[in-house]
Amino acid sequence: MPFPRTSGILLHPTSFPGRYGIGDLGLEAYQFVDFLARSGQRLWQILPLGPTGFGNSPYMCFSAMAGNPLLISLDVLKDQGFLSEDDLRDVPDFPLDHIDFEQVIAWKIPLLRKACENFKQRVSKIQHKEFEGFCRGKVNWLEDYALFMALIDTQEATTWTDWPEELRHRKPEVLEYWRLQLTDQIFFHQFLQFEFFRQWSELKLYANQQNIQIIGDIPIYVAHNSADVWAHPENFMLDPETGKATEVAGVPPDYFSVTGQLWGNPIYNWKYLESTRFHWWVWRVREILAHADMIRIDHFRGLESYWSVPAGEPTAVNGKWVKAPGYALFETIREELGSLPIIAEDLGYIDQPVLDLRDHFGFPGMKILHFAFGSDGHNAYLPYNVLPNSVIYTGTHDNNTTIGWYNHDASNYERDRVQKYLGCNSPYGIAWDLIRLAMSSVAHQAIIPLQDVFNLGADARMNTPSKAEGNWGWRYRNEALTDDYSNRLKEMAIIYGRY
Repeated sequence: MPFPRTSGILLHPTSFPGRYGIGDLGLEAYQFVDFLARSGQRLWQILPLGPTGFGNSPYMCFSAMAGNPLLISLDVLKDQGFLSEDDLRDVPDFPLDHIDFEQVIAWKIPLLRKACENFKQRVSKIQHKEFEGFCRGKVNWLEDYALFMALIDTQEATTWTDWPEELRHRKPEVLEYWRLQLTDQIFFHQFLQFEFFRQWSELKLYANQQNIQIIGDIPIYVAHNSADVWAHPENFMLDPETGKATEVAGVPPDYFSVTGQLWGNPIYNWKYLESTRFHWWVWRVREILAHADMIRIDHFRGLESYWSVPAGEPTAVNGKWVKAPGYALFETIREELGSLPIIAEDLGYIDQPVLDLRDHFGFPGMKILHFAFGSDGHNAYLPYNVLPNSVIYTGTHDNNTTIGWYNHDASNYERDRVQKYLGCNSPYGIAWDLIRLAMSSVAHQAIIPLQDVFNLGADARMNTPSKAEGNWGWRYRNEALTDDYSNRLKEMAIIYGRY
């Protein structure tokens, strides 16, 4: 579907400031929305909101449907009467500019458990009905997720494929036994989801009331160690006895890696999914659209053809391209849900069939200015080559910041091309030069990482894809949202017809 000419900011909620070590859905989130509104921005792009596991990556979550409990605002819980002033008095000396995830988890989870116990004892009749209504409304995934997380908390093995056979295979009598054994733990995870989505829904409503739309994010694959794979193994290419993947995802060798990338996520059993009219995928998209206005589909090309690697291979070299039923999938989603407010992440190795799939449904693709200056004037990412039905970025969460890219990653050839293309420099530096390029392009939408607005260097990078740990931790400080930045953004939005 075509989108109006607008612009916005890329920022994950974990990056909000605040005294509790990690961004959350409290006051600072609303202050950020106010900043967007003052700045003439109409879009807020986030990363996946799911509960993260090892490495804290929002692209490897315990559930494709659930929300991350670490984003729950403790101050909001206090305002509701489920925590006290004393509970929040002795806050650890958390870092201001990045997240110490281990420290945050060790301090925050016990407080969330305390809030849950107080909820049980103090909940009003209206709140209790709201909780019951939420659980009924999310029954398709919440029961399995809450039990899965309760088992993760209590089983010696934290990976479901290492659980006892009868639990791995979800024997009904065994599941019922554990539901009775883990009643309190299950309730805790249900409460966390109830509170997360209550807080998120209020924040989204506030953003929408200020004419700001939220772009959510769907990772194409899900983590093997997730409630989705454990509860619905038939949707994936798994060994029926062990539950382990028989085929895993990745990308083939290319200019950047002679061995390709081996991601390890289980491949979908597309034949089975198609026989169900893609029920799980429809359900997944419906859930995301209940909490976002648009969706970016990560690794969109895998819905046309995907790189399948036999499980156990040390690299992605010995994989093969396999056709995916992308046309049938999106036709079915459109029949079930109506319009498709989808952005296709069409980066990496893209051939004509992928472009045909994207264009058949009118999905805008992504254009990255960091990629625009490494070749000649035919480069598809140069602003004058960009199609109007596109979303243009200076960089994404997987890129360095623009200053980091220009100072460290760009070749001498690229730096020279940038300077010749610009013709002159703004007084605000290279990041704002590229912001202006993005805003002035013909692309219907322009998205700027907040780090570039702040003129930050490589130490503010959100993610380095080749790095297993140490990602996703950047945060900004309260005082960073200045009127100067706001006025600059609004001026550009007005000048380039995005306001």
